[in-house]
Amino acid sequence: MSEQTGATAPKGIWVFIEQTDGRIADVSLELVGRARELADPLGHEVVGLLCGHGAEGLAQDVIARGADRVLVADHPELAAYRTLPYARVAIAQARARRPEIFLVGATPNGRDLAPRVASALRCGLTADCTDLQIGDHHIRRDDRTVRNLLFQIRPAFGGNLIATIVNPDTRPQMATVREGVMRMPAADPGRTGIVERVTPAFEPGDFALEVLSRQTRHSTVKLKDATVVVAGGAGISDPATFDALRELANVLGGEVGASRAAVDAGFIERDHQVGQTGTTVRPRLYIAAGISGAVQHRAGMDQSSKIIAINTDPHAPMFQIAHYRIVGDAAKVVPMMIKALRERSADQASVWATDDGEGEGDDVVQGASR
Repeated sequence: MSEQTGATAPKGIWVFIEQTDGRIADVSLELVGRARELADPLGHEVVGLLCGHGAEGLAQDVIARGADRVLVADHPELAAYRTLPYARVAIAQARARRPEIFLVGATPNGRDLAPRVASALRCGLTADCTDLQIGDHHIRRDDRTVRNLLFQIRPAFGGNLIATIVNPDTRPQMATVREGVMRMPAADPGRTGIVERVTPAFEPGDFALEVLSRQTRHSTVKLKDATVVVAGGAGISDPATFDALRELANVLGGEVGASRAAVDAGFIERDHQVGQTGTTVRPRLYIAAGISGAVQHRAGMDQSSKIIAINTDPHAPMFQIAHYRIVGDAAKVVPMMIKALRERSADQASVWATDDGEGEGDDVVQGASR
């Protein structure tokens, strides 16, 4: 039986705002922007739930990204994430205020928190969504149509198909969403909203776990922010070819990515993995070398502005979404690309060295840089 009793109808789209050491997780702000897009046609309020200690100053950033209200639970026991205290706050607030939709980032903490909250609220939860939409769903069994449901879209059956999951009977409709699949909304510093402090009510059992110390490792790989990503896959059988991919990425001022197969083969660290179980990227240019293009990988990069695919198989699935297709061995194609780019850079440098700032020299440089 779900917790759907009470006179007040569920309303509002909530986003759990994850923060660590005074920095909000990007996925939380991405979800606030998406929640704003979903809420406007429905007339719903966007609410951020922010837990921490001394974190109230972050609420304005949440409002600037699209929230109407931020519920701030400030308490020393919430300084570092722990499942039970955080879940206590989320469950109590959701029971009292009855949101229609509750979104959580699919981070390690979010994946830990969301199932516990969903279980306590007796509602469904869809994990690792890659898209969220609002639509109507007809239930043939009862011959009824449920309006304005959350369509929770994610890869299923090992990534071989895309499933749309709906929850017509219980509230809130809960989903976790992977980082990077939603666009980060631009901040509007002039936007106003309500910051409401809420008082947590803990129970002794909530503190069964004590945090003695924390060690944080920050990745040096900036895949999500890269404008160019050069990625290698299972078709790269020689580590030397991966070295060439690194060189190509360096020439283009980009980052090196990889499919899961390349990571599992030990060619590169997991921080470089792109796809359903890796990082989602939206670069201006994505070069896929030796990547067949399984659904799991395409889910993490198919929003790239331009895609160049290099593969020996002319029927590789990656060619279906690529803007430019090169049928060939990456071990031969990639060095040719590096050589051409270096020669072009040298030509541009020579033009700049001899150009006096007037006449045709300017036109040559502009033409070369297009």
